[in-house]
Amino acid sequence: MLRSAEAGSDSSGYFLPVLSGILLGVSFPSYPVIRFEPLAWIALVPLLVFLRGDLSFKRYFSRVYYSMLIFCAIALWWVSLATLAGGLLTIVAQAFFSSVPLLLFFILKKYRGYGFALFSLPFLWVAWEWLYIRQDLSFGWLVLGNSQAQLTPMIQYADITGVWGVSFWLMCFNVIVVDLWFRLKYRKKMFVHAVGLVSMTVLPLGYSFLVFSDHELQQPRPSVTVSLIQPNIDPVEKWRIYTSQDIMLIYLGLTDRAILQNRVDLVLWPETAIPFRILDEKNRSYYEFLKSRIRQWGGSLLSGYSDIVYYTVAEVSEEEFLYKYDPEEKRYYQTFNASMLVTGSEFDPPQIYRKMKLVPFAERVPYMEYAPWMDNFTLSLAGISSWGKGSDKTIMEFVTDSGVTVKTSNVICYESIFPGLVAEFVNRGAEFLTVVTNDGWYAKSYGPYQHAAIARFRCIENRRSMARCANTGVSQFIDKYGRVYADIPWWERRFLTAEVERNDILTFYTRYPNLIPRTAAGFSGVLLLITFFGRRNSDGIYR
Repeated sequence: MLRSAEAGSDSSGYFLPVLSGILLGVSFPSYPVIRFEPLAWIALVPLLVFLRGDLSFKRYFSRVYYSMLIFCAIALWWVSLATLAGGLLTIVAQAFFSSVPLLLFFILKKYRGYGFALFSLPFLWVAWEWLYIRQDLSFGWLVLGNSQAQLTPMIQYADITGVWGVSFWLMCFNVIVVDLWFRLKYRKKMFVHAVGLVSMTVLPLGYSFLVFSDHELQQPRPSVTVSLIQPNIDPVEKWRIYTSQDIMLIYLGLTDRAILQNRVDLVLWPETAIPFRILDEKNRSYYEFLKSRIRQWGGSLLSGYSDIVYYTVAEVSEEEFLYKYDPEEKRYYQTFNASMLVTGSEFDPPQIYRKMKLVPFAERVPYMEYAPWMDNFTLSLAGISSWGKGSDKTIMEFVTDSGVTVKTSNVICYESIFPGLVAEFVNRGAEFLTVVTNDGWYAKSYGPYQHAAIARFRCIENRRSMARCANTGVSQFIDKYGRVYADIPWWERRFLTAEVERNDILTFYTRYPNLIPRTAAGFSGVLLLITFFGRRNSDGIYR
């Protein structure tokens, strides 16, 4: 079938593109018992073999897009459970953005030949993934390397290259397999390719062996005791069944039980756990009550909440469209998806972090500051939308019962898919990572598991342990090697306490988080220049 499709005898020309789309989709993390991540190592082979044919741009684009559409539908269908329109838009748009490197492949193939385009693709792919994820419009969930998030023995080198290096490795493997296929077809020498494929499999395992061997020799590092509180409150039913008082009583009751069992340094509540603007002056009494409760617990609390900031007329001058207006208070304001760390000390103000990476259209319409009318396209989740965009990478500090000052950072939900953002927090001094999230919108799909799996990369890249607290699950503790060592099953009301290692070592990736993708982008630029201005050489076995 590969030969017939590549030769153009396949009447529809859809089999191989569809096969690649399926292989890519199922290679991404889903339910824990389903483990198809090795398929990503060959997932693009059928499509690339098909693209060698003499295709018109219309036929080329339709097959590429259809392949990426299937890929995105399998990997991201669960988004539609939160918002049907948003889910469909996400899949359709993401399929187009995933097609971009292969459209560049078409240009290189046309002007320089299939072989040149084939070996250029790993650089183009990684450069595009990096450039794309940096845009507010992006939904950079499907970085190719993320497919390997649960295959921890094979991705420990991410502490050098980040997830970008894993994407590059996978693309190179796919490309070598394609080249090997054609060499087999035309009876060319294959020894170098065979050695290359074996080496690409063995080298990551060898590096992991060295990493884990070194771990056995290390002295135990200091740690903090953290309790995760998973209230299991359905976000769709949240405001129909519960009052704000009901919700707070659930959190307080679970935390009381956790503290009775173990004295902890830090309690973690999930995203938007506090269901009202507790730091607003109107709610001062609620905040003081919470502070007194934290003093009784003897530790600190890090919780998600809805923040509000007021602005004067002068501060919003000529940009009123970015703010909301309170007619009673006669002042402008913005609300933020935020988190705060509160200690028991009556002199310590809350340490606040406001979410910086907002889900496109669901939390904030991208680039609305340039086109205010686009705010009409906001896709609200249970009335939650149009959040303000934070700007400060806050490092939070608290003091343990033994008097040690500890530094941590908090990323909120969707932000955990952004490698560079987390690396910046670690560069600023975070000794361990925390994530607060609410994945209850996605019912019992594999969306929450996929989200949790991707977070493992952030631990490996920066060699930081993580405490991840989710409203309905999956709440878990992850070590610096990306291994889950304690968790709460989804859709259960429970708490979990564990030790979390502190670490101040900076990995190569943490210090140079953009080195690999920038290098790929530079090579891509050179390859494009060669394409348009260089002299075309023989296309070798692809003639």
